[in-house]
Amino acid sequence: MSPVVAGVLQFLALAVALGLAYRPLGDHLARVYSSDRHLRVEKWIYRAIGANPATEMRWPAYLRGVLAFSAVSLLFLYLMQRLQGSLPGSLGFVSIPADQAFNTAASFVANTNWQSYAGEQTMGHLVQTGGLAVQNFVSAAVGIAVAVALVRGFAHSRVAGASRTGAADAGALGNFWCDLVRGTVRVLLPLSLIGAVVLVACGAIQNFSGIHEVGQFMGGSQQWNGGAVASQEAIKELGTNGGGYFNANSAHPFENPNGFSNLFEVFLILVIPFALTRTFGTMVGSVKQGYAILATMVTIWVCFTALMMWTEYHHGGPALTAAGGAMEGKENRFGIGGSSIFAVATTLTSTGAVDAFHSSFTGFGGGLTMLGMQLGEIAPGGTGSGLYGMLVMAIIAVFVAGLMVGRTPEYLGKKIGTREIKFAACYILITPALVLTFTAVAMAMPSTLTSMTNAGAHGFSEVLYAYTSGANNNGSAFAGLNANTPWFNTSIGLVMLLGRFVPMVFVLALAGSLAEQQPIPETAGTLRTNKPLFTGLLVATVMIVAGLTYFPALALGPLAEGLAS
Repeated sequence: MSPVVAGVLQFLALAVALGLAYRPLGDHLARVYSSDRHLRVEKWIYRAIGANPATEMRWPAYLRGVLAFSAVSLLFLYLMQRLQGSLPGSLGFVSIPADQAFNTAASFVANTNWQSYAGEQTMGHLVQTGGLAVQNFVSAAVGIAVAVALVRGFAHSRVAGASRTGAADAGALGNFWCDLVRGTVRVLLPLSLIGAVVLVACGAIQNFSGIHEVGQFMGGSQQWNGGAVASQEAIKELGTNGGGYFNANSAHPFENPNGFSNLFEVFLILVIPFALTRTFGTMVGSVKQGYAILATMVTIWVCFTALMMWTEYHHGGPALTAAGGAMEGKENRFGIGGSSIFAVATTLTSTGAVDAFHSSFTGFGGGLTMLGMQLGEIAPGGTGSGLYGMLVMAIIAVFVAGLMVGRTPEYLGKKIGTREIKFAACYILITPALVLTFTAVAMAMPSTLTSMTNAGAHGFSEVLYAYTSGANNNGSAFAGLNANTPWFNTSIGLVMLLGRFVPMVFVLALAGSLAEQQPIPETAGTLRTNKPLFTGLLVATVMIVAGLTYFPALALGPLAEGLAS
């Protein structure tokens, strides 16, 4: 079987598996976030944190919950790292320096999982499991909660907005603490448990062993430590987090042993973001609306995967012909097909896990991974963040369509007025502003040159990729850049926090604005947003916005490199 055919078959098998999981998981998520019933363990958690799950929150209160929880998480994880040398289960590792501890805490709380350290040489068992793995769960649950709040804004009417106490509460978006707990207990924990069992069956390790020597290599011994790898790997992919237990991430055989586990991990990355479109359609009362958003995501995902396979399989010389494609930096266990599918999935979502060296992809291949993040990671995007990002782009699309036909734009029975479009515009502008501003500042600093492994277009791509990854909460890297410096640890840490939580402010403000509106009936002039025409318009809007924003920067980096090769 040719490598190309093998890659296509892997992609088709993945698409079938995602299709089978789409409806049951999407419906389950809708039931979880619509139910009035609380599990006993959830009630215990509410008592422990002093939350009343029956209290409906307007968007400012919901936002305060998101920010307060994330701030406490940031402080807790920072202190765990700073005190690691005095904690049990440290494996003898010292405490983490202040700038790197801040960077890592910001990274995991922001669902980015950017790592400027080698995990197996830096973090002990307690920090890995009690700190990083816990944030993998709750940061993903925060993202889903914000997405569900926006969906409630679309679905909300003043009649439906009556609180559980019976009093009308126009603009209420639910209860953040309830959404956070339910997402963790009812969704992420059971699914990650199943995922961990599958990965252990594939050969991923799961233990708490200490450091031990493995064989003799080049006149010396190599040291490895074990860990709860399979369980962390499952939630790392399922929650679109991406941080690896080992420096090699999902290219390490302890995390990703074979071709089947590789495809299964891609499935975990994509299954919740895709299924949330079904949840959206169910909660707004029209599954066809969910299918329209799904079709947009799938179109972009399929096109990016096809382009990635083409550029990596392209035989540009005798070395590539002999290898069957651009095999540099890729695992023989996965090949070009598996590596291409993984690279597209991890950069079109906010995952950032890698099973290949993105820096060694072809010029155009590396550019595709960067562009996937620059779209806003919305095809299908991160757990929750992909859905709310695509819905913001849908608002921009209906606004553009309204301008073309000269009528007030509407989406899902809500008017898109000046206030709503300002929130949407601020959302799409904040991330590019962070990426381009910090990239420009970094490139102007002489110290950046010492961190760059490569000069020219590829060296610029290393820096652009780093801030693109940080601001979009992805976490992957070109890896040729030495980011473990005070400047990069601090600046990328700030970019990750701003790129995560400032957009959430605009999303929740938008949700609150929509929730306060009375729904309006459809007329003959209403744009049908559940039709293929709207899907095409939405795809074009996404690509044009990203292209106009990032094309000059891409032209200096991956496009210049690709055209020169």
